[in-house]
Amino acid sequence: MGSGCLKVTKYFLFLFNLLFLILGAVILGFGIWILADKTSFISVLQTSSPSVRTGAYILVGVGSLTMLMGFLGCLGAVNEIRCLLGLYFTCLMVILITQVAAGLVIYFQQEELKGELSRIVEKLIEDYDPVNGEDKNLQDAWDYVQKQLTCCGWNGAEEWEKNNILINRSLTAYPCSCSNSSKDAEENTGFCSLDVGVNGTATYADWPVHKQGCVDGVQDWLKDNLGIILGVCTGVAVVEVSHSLIHIHILFLYADSFKDKVIGIFFF
Repeated sequence: MGSGCLKVTKYFLFLFNLLFLILGAVILGFGIWILADKTSFISVLQTSSPSVRTGAYILVGVGSLTMLMGFLGCLGAVNEIRCLLGLYFTCLMVILITQVAAGLVIYFQQEELKGELSRIVEKLIEDYDPVNGEDKNLQDAWDYVQKQLTCCGWNGAEEWEKNNILINRSLTAYPCSCSNSSKDAEENTGFCSLDVGVNGTATYADWPVHKQGCVDGVQDWLKDNLGIILGVCTGVAVVEVSHSLIHIHILFLYADSFKDKVIGIFFF
């Protein structure tokens, strides 16, 4: 009876660790996505904000460690490898504490992140130069955001009046990615010229562009994606806590009659 229960529990824990491995892979994937994405607003964040890059590296580290623990757990459950149970608990707690800390930092720094985003975008718009290859990836990412969200600037199209190149051209050009004109439908980057002549200096009101800023759309995008990331981290944390409780429960349940056997099976 006892050996049968241990056998069933061993394979149950194998499935548990397999889920652990999969969740770790999801977290790792989010971290890699943040670091590698060059076509969306996340590129603007991770290129300009050290805190976002740090968070991405934390996700990669936690995801990798979680996958490793899950793999070793599967291997140990099947092969009944003997090792110190306390070492496994320690690793689980390190992962759990790291995830909780990262989640709290993201939650309590939302307003600070919003202010940082505003400064990043304003500086990007002011220095935007389609000929300048040094910041091309960053500029292309912001063009992509404006095109996809059908918006212009952070708070509004008027912010583009501060762009150095447009000022030199008396504002007779405008960012193509902001355009709401069908003639600019294929133009995703750079500047487009006004068709109608303007006496003197033009203003953003003369441009055929979307007048609303991107701040609301970007905030919604961040809420959706950060919600997914935090949800996955919470799911992994629940698995980790449940995993630890199951280990402890079974260890005490069979401590007297199956002590050596239990340690060999449930280290992982």
